Amino acid sequence: MDFRISALKAEQFAPLFDLPRASLAQHLAVRRIASAKPGFPCRVSLEDAEVGEQLLLIHYVHQGDASPYRASHAIFVRRGVPRAELAAGEVPQFLRTRVLSLRAFDKDAMIVTADLCDGARVENVLQAYFSKRAVAYVHIHFAKFGCYACRADRI
Repeated sequence: MDFRISALKAEQFAPLFDLPRASLAQHLAVRRIASAKPGFPCRVSLEDAEVGEQLLLIHYVHQGDASPYRASHAIFVRRGVPRAELAAGEVPQFLRTRVLSLRAFDKDAMIVTADLCDGARVENVLQAYFSKRAVAYVHIHFAKFGCYACRADRI
């Protein structure tokens, strides 16, 4: 079963980069400077930031549907980077180097199945999930910190 991983849209975050610290705080956001690579994964480019690069660490609602599984967490985004556009079945490198938590949801935003996996085998887990008719999409999280990484959809 084919899948496509999608990144977040840069436009929703772009206005925040020019805000002063107090205004950022009202958006539950702070500025950070990448101090290691890997370590600061951008949810727009689906790449780790370079050391010294500025990012926003922001609270983001990644599961916004009306469901008991409604969820949010902190994510990093970089300024001015293009949104990653991945081919069917393509897995970004920033997933491959981490332990992941995958949560598969049905069309009603209810969890069908979930598991941990090494990033090196994420496409195998996604293919297995999408072989189940009930699975509509999968949220991929970084297991260590629990942060939302990206979403995979059936195609």
